[in-house]
Amino acid sequence: MDFRTQTERISLNPRLRHSDKVLVMGSCFAEHIGERLARMKFRTLVNPYGVLYNPLSIATGLGCLIERRPFELEELHEFPDGGWNTWLHHSQYSKPNKEEALQHINTRFVEAAIRLTEADMLILTLGTAWVYRLAETGEVVGNCHKVADRQFERERLTAQEIVAELSRILCRAFEINPNLRVLFTVSPVRHLKDGLHGNQLSKATLLLAVDELCRTMPERCYYFPAYEIVVDELRDYRFYADDMAHPSTQAVRYVWECFVKHCINDEAQRFMEQWEKIARAMEHRPFQPNSEQYKRFMEQTRDKILALKERYPYLEVEDEVGQLTR
Repeated sequence: MDFRTQTERISLNPRLRHSDKVLVMGSCFAEHIGERLARMKFRTLVNPYGVLYNPLSIATGLGCLIERRPFELEELHEFPDGGWNTWLHHSQYSKPNKEEALQHINTRFVEAAIRLTEADMLILTLGTAWVYRLAETGEVVGNCHKVADRQFERERLTAQEIVAELSRILCRAFEINPNLRVLFTVSPVRHLKDGLHGNQLSKATLLLAVDELCRTMPERCYYFPAYEIVVDELRDYRFYADDMAHPSTQAVRYVWECFVKHCINDEAQRFMEQWEKIARAMEHRPFQPNSEQYKRFMEQTRDKILALKERYPYLEVEDEVGQLTR
């Protein structure tokens, strides 16, 4: 007997090649996928603004990248969470010094703006349909930076609002990058502060919006069912972390395995098998790092990396080779 319902998964066509360039934006679940792609040496840039949860802030971030307009000092504010930042960026960009914060923000911004023009795949993970607007201006913020609730007005977007804004931004992105494809996911992370019912309404809104975007742009937009895999296929609290909101490490790994099978092509998967062995070798911490045996081990690992570099010239392995060269 089969005691689970397997989620329907439609493979990307064509699936991701290892040589493809990828830009990942969205919720913290986007980082789980993006970090694993980067670990497998895909040319991946993850969350240039830090974590963004709602579709309007993701659209705003994409719009800035399309315009290639760096941020200015006037757009930075000093927040209670410990530094200078913008309303769009995550707290990881906060710095005690205003100029240092701006430099950090714009360095990453320039990299992401270039990547958007070159990317083969844009992965967008939507986290919530709830947004916070500044009461004074009506601006939707990407992050609240521990500012008092009274300064915001909270609302739930409609599917139509999400579709309208993302459609507009993506059409502009396709103009500057005709080869760009978009892979949508909806984060399985539960936003319990919205209440269970509010969270379900939010996720349903996102799912309806993504379905409409994929229906109207079928040659450009695709959906990977990360949400359904966790909520329906795994369907058990043992697959959640201690906060009962975030998927556990085991659940994330399972979703990643499904992603690899249906979204990454066979040749890339063969490369990943080889690189996984190298990555594990480099993570090895010897008891006797100065021994001749360990030095030979490092040389052999370095030679394997260089051999892969010959086969895949685009590989960026300078850091790994440097670590193994003494």
